[in-house]
Amino acid sequence: MSLSSGARAEKSALDDETGGMSVLDLPELALECVLERLPPAGLCSMAGVCTSLRERCVSDHLWEKHMKHKWGWVIGPAAYREWQWHLPSRNDLGSCKHGKPKGFMRLLSIFWPSSWSTAKVDPINTSRQRSSLPANSIMSCYLALETGKLRFPAQVFNRENGHVGFMLSCYDAELNYDPRTDTFQARYPPHGRRAIATESGVPWERLRASSVDTSPHDLHISDCLHDLLPGDHIEIQWRRNKEFPYGWWYGVVGHLESCDGNENYCRCHNSGE
Repeated sequence: MSLSSGARAEKSALDDETGGMSVLDLPELALECVLERLPPAGLCSMAGVCTSLRERCVSDHLWEKHMKHKWGWVIGPAAYREWQWHLPSRNDLGSCKHGKPKGFMRLLSIFWPSSWSTAKVDPINTSRQRSSLPANSIMSCYLALETGKLRFPAQVFNRENGHVGFMLSCYDAELNYDPRTDTFQARYPPHGRRAIATESGVPWERLRASSVDTSPHDLHISDCLHDLLPGDHIEIQWRRNKEFPYGWWYGVVGHLESCDGNENYCRCHNSGE
């Protein structure tokens, strides 16, 4: 493996600490395989070893699978746009209001040290280490989500703790993650004269990325109406009045009153109704 002069110096220092052998002695392919198998906490920990490993551990191709595995089904195009808007104010990621960190949260202090952190950081290389994480990297986005610092748009099934008036529906909300409880806080758009409703403790299984990239106050123009048949499971937009945002409500396509439901003679799909 070809190393730069700086990497060779770091390798020499690691060799001294480990009795002549370090992870940088591994062949290129072997080292890459090791890094690909590390969980997010492992990558953060490995990134704190030296600058050479840090440059590898922040690579997008290592973090892409972690992002897809944990966040892929709740993060959609609207959430990624929110992340881009969030970038100018990313410096507040270091402040934490969840108390003293443990485990993975403490490892994040390598990149965003804060007043509550007790992790040991090399004082000589601190400024160089902090600047080595690109603001628009996948790792940066992952950590913003993981710490709950990034609010993002998604949809919540059966909003407001399964209130009977919202069963079998899915509503847009602004979410942020609570790492202490592994749940989310949801902020719903105001309904009529009602203030913004909030809900805490929303579990993962009640979330999804927005099914369409349409504002909850706009009517979605569907391109599949001509393909619908009786028995199809669908979601349809509905709102009480123009002051309310649309929600997506579950339903099943039925037969027209003029049809007896016999599949051999059904022409409901040709009626345009």
